[in-house]
This record gives sequence, structure tokens and C-alpha cells, in this order.
Amino acid sequence: MGMNCYWLLSRFYAIVSVEEDSHLNNENYREMDEKQAEATPITLPSATTREFTAAEIGALAHLYRGEVYRSTVWRTRLDNTTNWSVVTTGLAFSITFAGKDASPLPLILVGFLICVFLLFEAHRYRYFNVWRARARHMEREFYAPMLRGEGAHLGKWNQVLADDYCKPHHHISLARAVGRRLRRNYAWVLSVQALAYYGKLAIHPTALHSLSDLYARAVVGPIPGQIVIACGLLFHGSWMIFAYVTWRKDVAERKQRSSRVAMG
Repeated sequence: MGMNCYWLLSRFYAIVSVEEDSHLNNENYREMDEKQAEATPITLPSATTREFTAAEIGALAHLYRGEVYRSTVWRTRLDNTTNWSVVTTGLAFSITFAGKDASPLPLILVGFLICVFLLFEAHRYRYFNVWRARARHMEREFYAPMLRGEGAHLGKWNQVLADDYCKPHHHISLARAVGRRLRRNYAWVLSVQALAYYGKLAIHPTALHSLSDLYARAVVGPIPGQIVIACGLLFHGSWMIFAYVTWRKDVAERKQRSSRVAMG
């Protein structure tokens, strides 16, 4: 009887020991697996390491052609408004210098008309800038790396372009667009208009001899010549200051960009 009890206790102890060892081994293995998992970073497929497929490159090529076409169309519309301002200014010249007794008033009125054309062109330029910026973005970030042999990789630049398509918006304000078109084209038109106006006062009907003659020739109806001359100087001085201020804003905007991957 004693031997049987001893045998049963020994068997029970052996079974318990095996179960405890297996449990400890399982716990050790689990802890080792957890430590290994913590030490080994999980590598997921990164979008920045993937290259474009042939189908995606073909789609981007068609997209680029579309953006270039739209920018060309809107560029033509910009040229149209510039042509309108040049033609109307030339028409005012023809009327004003038609004779010695012709009034210089058309040259004053054409200045306001030039400002209207400038606003039209600034609105059009904001749309043109969207298409131009997209095409230029693809040239710089997609085609240029391929030409350098670096391949067409996904990265931050395509996310910027995708966001611009999902949430389209103007890249510059109306004031900056006016400033750009003013510095590009309309500053020259307004300068010629101002020189023509004061040239008209200086030579017609006779050569100018005194400042009082200048004021007398600048009279517009009930408005004294002094006020007309002062308003003209204020007008031309204002657009010069405006062009300079917007140019400084453009320079500051380019310097504030933290990355070259940007639009506009």
C-alpha cells in the first residue's frame, strides 16, 4: 500500500513538473517573441519608395499635355486684354494729337480704361497661374528627375499636386496678380500715356513758356488745372508704389517657402 502511494505521488509530481516546465517555456518564448517584435521595426510598403507604373506615367503625360493646353489658352486671353489697352491708348493718341486745338482729355480718360483692362487681366492671370503652376510643377518634380536618370518616384510632390486637384484654389491674391501684370505690361502703357499727356500740354497749341500756361491748358471743364495736374501725379505715383509693394510681397513669399515642392 505504501509503495503504491509513493508511486502515485511521484507520477503526479512528474506530471506537474512537466506542465510547469512547458508553461515556463511558453512564457519565455512569448516574452522573447514580444521583445523581438519590439526590437524589429515593422516595415510597411512606403509610397515614397514606389515608382510609377507604365500606365501611371502615360496618364501623367496626358495630364501634363492638358495643363499645358489650358495654360496656353489662358495665356492667349491675357494677350487679348493687353492688346485692347494698347489699341485704345493708340486711339487716344490719334484723337489728342489730331490738331493743335484738340483736347488732351482723351488721354486722361484712356488712363481709367487701362485700369479696367488691368483688372480684367489680373482676374484672368489668377486662372492662368493655376494651370501654369501645375504644368511647371510636373516639369520640375516628375520629368526633370527622369531626364537625370533618377526615375519617377512617388513623394511629397505628387501629394501636393493631388491636393491641388482635390481642393482647387487660386495660388495668388488679386492684388499680387495686379502687381505682376502691372510690372510686366501695364507700367509701360501707363508711362507712355503720362508722357503723351504732358507732352501734349507742352507743345500744343504753342510751346510752353510758363507754369501758368501749363495749368491753363490742363483745365477740364470746371476743374482747375492745378487739381488735374495734382491728380495725375497722384495717380501715376500710386501705381508705381503699388507695383513696388507687390513685388516685395512676391519676394518675401518665395523666401518663406520651407520647401521647393510648392505651387504658385
